[in-house]
Amino acid sequence: MHVLPSSFFAKPTLRIARSLLGKYLVRRVDGTVLSGKISEVEAYIGQDDLACHASKGRTRRTEVMYGVPGTLYIYLVYGMYWCLNIVTQRKGYPAAVLIRTVIPVQGLPAMMKNRKKKGGDAPSLTNGPGKLCQAFGITGALNGKMLGRSTLTIEDRGENVPSSHVLALPRVGVDYAKHCAEYPWRFLLKSPISNT
Repeated sequence: MHVLPSSFFAKPTLRIARSLLGKYLVRRVDGTVLSGKISEVEAYIGQDDLACHASKGRTRRTEVMYGVPGTLYIYLVYGMYWCLNIVTQRKGYPAAVLIRTVIPVQGLPAMMKNRKKKGGDAPSLTNGPGKLCQAFGITGALNGKMLGRSTLTIEDRGENVPSSHVLALPRVGVDYAKHCAEYPWRFLLKSPISNT
């Protein structure tokens, strides 16, 4: 088990996005540990990427994207769902990876409580960016914090994810982004990878 340092994110965004598959998102709050295997991510890269928030320029909302790699960029969509992103590449350049889906591993009772669920299958708790933030108790209070210096970390638990287990597809919900909507910058696991 190895907590990813901020230097891990100071590399090209597409490479980081792909390499996050199979890593573990971990949240520690009040003695409770919540974790899940990252199984789907999306990359957003620079002001020329029309799907990236920074395409409209440097604003109060997007200022965090211009921060140092490893900074948490957490924003609200539809006025109700938080989305977790991690700033990448280099300070002053707006790029980030959105964590879209994780496979729950630890802390399911707390996740169900956070999602106000009494039953159902575990994967449905965190199979979307808004759902996983709700399940992990991630809110805008963490926006601008450094990954690993807050209650949120990403761990490498030694899983190897071969290319044959990865799909690269267009991003979701960015039809407004013209030609950028077709970029295959969403990466997901075809199937769960075991620890063995």
